[in-house]
Amino acid sequence: MINVFVLHNGRLSQIHIESREDLENTLPVWVDLTDPNEEEREWVKGIYGVTLPGEDEVKDIEASARYYEADNGDLHLRTDFLIDDDDDDEPARTVTVAFILAREILFSVHTVDLPVFRLVRMRARSRPGSIADYKDVLMDLYATDAEYSADALEGIYQNLEEVSRAVLQKDFSDQDAAVALNAIAQEEDLNGRIRRNMMDTRRAVSFLMRGRLLNAEQFEEARQILRDIESLDGHTSFLFDKINFLMDATVGFININQNKIIKIFSVASVAFLPPTLIASIYGMNFKVWFPELEWSFGYPFALGLMVVSAITPFWYFKHRGWLK
Repeated sequence: MINVFVLHNGRLSQIHIESREDLENTLPVWVDLTDPNEEEREWVKGIYGVTLPGEDEVKDIEASARYYEADNGDLHLRTDFLIDDDDDDEPARTVTVAFILAREILFSVHTVDLPVFRLVRMRARSRPGSIADYKDVLMDLYATDAEYSADALEGIYQNLEEVSRAVLQKDFSDQDAAVALNAIAQEEDLNGRIRRNMMDTRRAVSFLMRGRLLNAEQFEEARQILRDIESLDGHTSFLFDKINFLMDATVGFININQNKIIKIFSVASVAFLPPTLIASIYGMNFKVWFPELEWSFGYPFALGLMVVSAITPFWYFKHRGWLK
């Protein structure tokens, strides 16, 4: 799918494109392609002389392939964007977007529609004068990406608060621990993705600043984006510490529950040692003088002695508080 946007008084306006002629008759500032087919790729190449990268090229993590200037002067960037939709059944993930700055147009190529892109389109339509050229669109995308990551961090805060209340409750079973560990693992994965996403955005913005492509206002906006990312790094570090604490606490409670079970087996084994000894004595097969063998109530006496010998250790352990 190809989305074309033009500028009207600092606002982005989307132009409906159905054919190559529609694309040729527009003066876009932003050409956004979501999973483009071969025909759409040919349109962009034939009209603007821009060759769109393939999916394998977009995912290349080498720095030389992620940020470079082509021989014809086109600027190529690869940047990761976060997807963390609450109503999405899929887990949080990052999608790499290929940006090409050519002919004073921003070209973007990605496989799925991104929340950040939707936010930028919505804001640009409602805020006149916020965008002056294609570089403003790119800076707005990076700034919105930082805001989106900050919102995702707030979601992690809230989810971890719920996990904290569950972990620190009075009765915490192994089933509760399994649920808590699953929630903690998901938040740790999301926090790591946010940190990686911010690191990648920092690299892209720094590359633009070093390339002297931004005017004074855009350069200041880039510096503000870097400051925002720096503050988010501190939040992710704090969240990693909180996640580690909750993980250790959960594992500790699991160990405590397991120790309780082991303690019960230990007490039971110790308690049944005296009855075993008594049964062994009366079960000897060699001739020995046992006055109880001649008693009519000798068998009930032996059974009662074994019961008393089993109850006595339990009473003693409970009196010492070892069964709590």
